[in-house]
Amino acid sequence: MATFLYMADAERGRRWGELFRRDAPAVDFRLWPDVGDPAQVHYLATWQQPGQLAERFPNLKLLFSTGAGVDQFDLAALPPAVSLVRMVEPGIVQGMVEYVLHAVLDLHRDMPAYRRQQTQRQWRPLPVRTAAQCRVGVLGLGSLGEAVLHALHGLGFDCAGWSRSRRNIDDVRCFAGEAERAEFLRRSDILICLLPLTDATRGLLDSTLFDALPRGASLIHVGRGPQLVNADLLRALDDGRLGEAVLDVTDPEPLPSDDPLWRHPRVQITPHIASMTQPDTAAAVVLDNLRRFEAGLPLVGLVDRRKGY
Repeated sequence: MATFLYMADAERGRRWGELFRRDAPAVDFRLWPDVGDPAQVHYLATWQQPGQLAERFPNLKLLFSTGAGVDQFDLAALPPAVSLVRMVEPGIVQGMVEYVLHAVLDLHRDMPAYRRQQTQRQWRPLPVRTAAQCRVGVLGLGSLGEAVLHALHGLGFDCAGWSRSRRNIDDVRCFAGEAERAEFLRRSDILICLLPLTDATRGLLDSTLFDALPRGASLIHVGRGPQLVNADLLRALDDGRLGEAVLDVTDPEPLPSDDPLWRHPRVQITPHIASMTQPDTAAAVVLDNLRRFEAGLPLVGLVDRRKGY
């Protein structure tokens, strides 16, 4: 009997175990540190890549990330025969849609400005724009980006997206590649970063990018912390190039208590909670992938190591 080893949050792992025992009794589900026979571990779910993977689990076939990202894995150190699969499950998608919609609506209706007014006991209405007058741009058109754009379009926002390679999304203007990024940025009053962390996206959110946005644009950053150049963001906010910033990811995490981002009046910070894997839907997706693997079918969320996502 092949072993599936869960090496992450124990509480969630216990729920995975219940679902595996109910829906896949032929799989020997084990919760770390109860490994059993390491040679029988064919499947491993984890957030952090264990050291000496090939030596510890010589017959490993599939490595599942328990989150949507895989930048925490050293792809070069993974055994060539082991496939890495990122988490693509409805709970993550729904959580991200909820977070981003909340942030966009908060910015669109000038709630940060009203919160600042409240601290000064000011009663000063600001002009109200319709959603159609607000141009929203999403960097990254994977499953999360596409779901966010569909939801924003449903609320009437003028939506566009950018990705490295060409994508087509109904009712959304799609831009692709370096040649079209500047045009995409020029029409983004609210920019949402949902890109994976790769060598190409590290430090992407910098002064050059901020200069390409409309003056006073806002940033919602839900990608990865190292994509943002913190000092450039602070300068852009201070000189008015950017109006507001919502950060769910930072570098480092957590931010040191003396980091100036904490104190900036135009920065909102949440502790990397925009979207989290939900045990029930995640386990169902993984079980479906195990069936696909055994049947020789394409895996959902299979990582292309050349691209890094």
